[in-house]
Amino acid sequence: MTNNELQNLLEIATVAALAAGAVLQSFCGKLSEIEEKGRSGDLVTEADKASEAVILEILGRHVPDHAILAEESGKLGNASSKYLWAIDPLDGTTNYAHQYPFACVSIGLLIEGIPQIGVIFDPFHNELFAAAKGLGATRNRRAIEVSQISELTKSLLVTGFAYDRRETADNNYAEFCHLTHLTQGVRRSGSAALDLAHVACGRLDGYWERGLSPWDIAAGVLIVSEAGGQVTAYDGSAFEINSGRVLATNGKIHADLGDALLKTPPLSSWG
Repeated sequence: MTNNELQNLLEIATVAALAAGAVLQSFCGKLSEIEEKGRSGDLVTEADKASEAVILEILGRHVPDHAILAEESGKLGNASSKYLWAIDPLDGTTNYAHQYPFACVSIGLLIEGIPQIGVIFDPFHNELFAAAKGLGATRNRRAIEVSQISELTKSLLVTGFAYDRRETADNNYAEFCHLTHLTQGVRRSGSAALDLAHVACGRLDGYWERGLSPWDIAAGVLIVSEAGGQVTAYDGSAFEINSGRVLATNGKIHADLGDALLKTPPLSSWG
């Protein structure tokens, strides 16, 4: 695919993300429907659905022959297409439902399973993060790059907890405690997409999480990579978007963070 073709697809994703962000702004503080999707804490609102509808309409006009994987609507479009749009119309729904302004729209395009386009729009801080494979990453159309922190002890990290954290011992609590002791701090924002965007622009030095879906991270992992960062599995092996796990850093602390994750003592050992 040529750079011009990638740029055109990036613009389509940008238009969709900005339009969806306007929808989120219009619904904020005015929700009348907040539901759980089968798991405690896994919320959906009319804002999620309206935002997704806008994105689907724009993609339907511009790329009707592409496949889509959307958080609320599932699989749509041409299942045999090599193009797959992974859409989260509102990443950070719990934050949004509580009027905590840390949520975003995330739109990623995978071509033959590889992230090639990523757009994340934070409508509450008016920040647009975007990237296309080989073309770099931007925030509000200005180039960004990851931080230069090279020591884990001087790093600021971010993570999250999956919806099944109450039912499984593999819940990230031990890792959160362990890394809090080894670094200058670990944040928990409630939006995987924004966590990745903030690693990409150097506000945070590393991010890890489990229990993720492709729409959570398809855009963000590309933006981190194009900003000069590194994205892998926890053990440093190749990142698999369907694995549900990701380790993303500025690259300089990547090996140390991965090693710390693998050596985290079980929560039962904490006094």
